[in-house]
Amino acid sequence: MHTVVLGTSGTTPQDVIDVARHGARVELSPEAVSALAAARAVVDALAAKPEPVYGVSTGFGALATRHISQELRAQLQRNIVRSHAAGMGPRVEREVVRALMFLRLKTVCSGHTGVRPEVAQTMADVLNAGITPVVHEYGSLGCSGDLAPLSHCALALMGEGDAEGPDSTVKPAGELLAAAGIQPVELREKEGLALLNGTDGMLGMLIMALADLDTLYKSADITAALSLEALLGTEKVLEPELHAIRPHPGQGASAANMLAVLKGSGLTNHFQEEEAPRVQDAYSVRCAPQVAGAGRDTMAHARLVAERELAAAVDNPVVLRDGQVRSNGNFHGAPVAYVLDFLAIVAADLGSIAERRTDRLLDKNRSHGLPPFLADDAGVDSGLMIAQYTQAALVSEMKRLAVPASADSIPSSAMQEDHVSMGWSAARKLRTAIGNLNRIIAVELYAATRGIELRRGLTPAPASRAAIAALRAAGVEGPGPDRFLAPDLAAADAFVREGGLVAAVEPVTGPLA
Repeated sequence: MHTVVLGTSGTTPQDVIDVARHGARVELSPEAVSALAAARAVVDALAAKPEPVYGVSTGFGALATRHISQELRAQLQRNIVRSHAAGMGPRVEREVVRALMFLRLKTVCSGHTGVRPEVAQTMADVLNAGITPVVHEYGSLGCSGDLAPLSHCALALMGEGDAEGPDSTVKPAGELLAAAGIQPVELREKEGLALLNGTDGMLGMLIMALADLDTLYKSADITAALSLEALLGTEKVLEPELHAIRPHPGQGASAANMLAVLKGSGLTNHFQEEEAPRVQDAYSVRCAPQVAGAGRDTMAHARLVAERELAAAVDNPVVLRDGQVRSNGNFHGAPVAYVLDFLAIVAADLGSIAERRTDRLLDKNRSHGLPPFLADDAGVDSGLMIAQYTQAALVSEMKRLAVPASADSIPSSAMQEDHVSMGWSAARKLRTAIGNLNRIIAVELYAATRGIELRRGLTPAPASRAAIAALRAAGVEGPGPDRFLAPDLAAADAFVREGGLVAAVEPVTGPLA
């Protein structure tokens, strides 16, 4: 099994995905262990002094004015974890919790948090044992970190609360730790706070969203090309010289992808040969690279933010290399929250333009010779009429999900934490939006491939033929009389989500951008 070794200088997006989704093992480098020990020595020295130090010998948040005596400090650290583990609602997905835990461990290993090496090792042991704390949907405001979600993870390290074992059974965390031979941690000064104070949940969801969207944007370029073929459109608007004069990188990449899919098509450029010739294709077809390209450029910015956050050590207070312990506001989730919202906006627009192409394929007045609703015997058969309803409902929800969470703020902690990012909420709604976008693209794929197959006598592009063959092999049937449609749509959804569409096309086109 692949092993991720954590040092002091962050990690990579692929490492996060490997641990979160593929169960990669986690190890601490000697460099990280040394940095942990050095930072802990600083905290121990401060803890022995009579002067109060925030997070070491004081309360937290609005209660930071109280100096805590040495005999109560272990209780203080336990209490902050127990009291902050106040999440509610449905359980968060296993991959999100594993990303959350791994990213907190990444920051701990930076040597800026003051956590002991044995606590960091326990965090790695829990991940490697396949133990996943139960984390709930609601509880983070995206400021002072993802407090409640991280608290539920820290609670499991203490052997308290519930967790899911490697067999997916939920049990008391203490039982799962004992079965794995892991000793629960007894937290000392600053450690409880250090385990809670990060943007790890929203960052983990951002990294996984970017990976999913990378596949979806390639898939959307393919389905846009298939729709263009089915509508007998022209690929001349995709030529590189047209996109070079408006040099947005994403636009050029999307146009190149579509052009590669359409190479060798016998269906394109018939738009002036019909009884009612067109001067140009509709916006949803002609402007596909501009819309998808703008989304790609937004993703590039989001990826830059994610990489910077991966390189960060988010905690408060932090132990600096010169031995100072300093309070700060680096836990505020605004940078991550903004790009999570940006991605929900562009995902909604990509879904919207895909739905418009689907609707055009089903309308006999705009499909240029295709049967109404791509039905076998229109009137007796309804064809894909209600598949488009489902797609439209998904688009409508995506528009609601595109309303930014980060534009909101609600004060907490007796007005000490009076401006928050809502980044966790932005991440949660983006995950829903990505699932919807996948379904929307799957419906366009279903309609476009049926439309191409109904253009009898015309030969699709080699890449299009490969996509259709792979889709049919995945159990999605082609044109014919009405049948129970939901299984076909579910199979198309899985085909897109698992990367089947991109994998089918790239052997013909070469790697898509």
